Amino acid sequence: MSELRIEGLRAGVSGKEILKGIDLVLRSGEVHAVMGPNGSGKSTLSHVIMGRPGYEVLAGSITLDGEDVLAMDTWERAQAGLFLAMQYPTEVPGVSLAQVLSASFAAAGRSATDVPALVGAEAERIGFDARFLTRELNVDLSGGEKKRNETLQLGVLRPRFAILDELDSGLDVDALRACSARVEAATSEDGLGVLAITHYNRLLTVLKPDVVHILVKGELRATGGPELADELETTGYGAYLGEGESDREPQPADPFADPFGPGPFA
Repeated sequence: MSELRIEGLRAGVSGKEILKGIDLVLRSGEVHAVMGPNGSGKSTLSHVIMGRPGYEVLAGSITLDGEDVLAMDTWERAQAGLFLAMQYPTEVPGVSLAQVLSASFAAAGRSATDVPALVGAEAERIGFDARFLTRELNVDLSGGEKKRNETLQLGVLRPRFAILDELDSGLDVDALRACSARVEAATSEDGLGVLAITHYNRLLTVLKPDVVHILVKGELRATGGPELADELETTGYGAYLGEGESDREPQPADPFADPFGPGPFA
């Protein structure tokens, strides 16, 4: 069993502290949902885990099976078994999906011979139109098809842990069901651990969370079972705000808009 452990994590950007002491332990096969209002630091958490340039870790640690994740480059984190499904998947002109996955297999010392068959099987499993498989990565795809593409990559690569940064954003009902069901299946089939960042309970109707965390103003202010997500549907985040606090804190401008896409401080 693998373990992704975050302890006392404080991080920020442009001199602004955004995460203010995050403690979280995610194990193989578990699904942890992180919910919170805009500006609470949810996407910041995902980017710090994966090593996006421009963020400063002020304190704390992230370890993967005892190995120091913060000492790794982003590509090393990916090879170690971390995967980020991005809120805004990046278009990569001139590079196909098959080329990306084949290069990833080769970099990890795996044979890329089976990549076409694996891609085809995953595309069928989540209803990703085969005509999109030969296009340049994410180019001219709708927001929903980009999210299916991210889910397909997850299925082929089989990471140890997946961070889903608003996977449900831009998906219609059928696509949401297909993508969340595929991730849910991976938790039992491959022992995938999932950190699902979302605003809405609808993602969690198929992707069943073991633990729900409420992130407000860079702090985990509540942790509990799936019932927390149900409560938010009716109560909102007001119960987790201190006296005089608003549900959103202004965030600094993003000085590194690429390669991870716009607006990361959600």
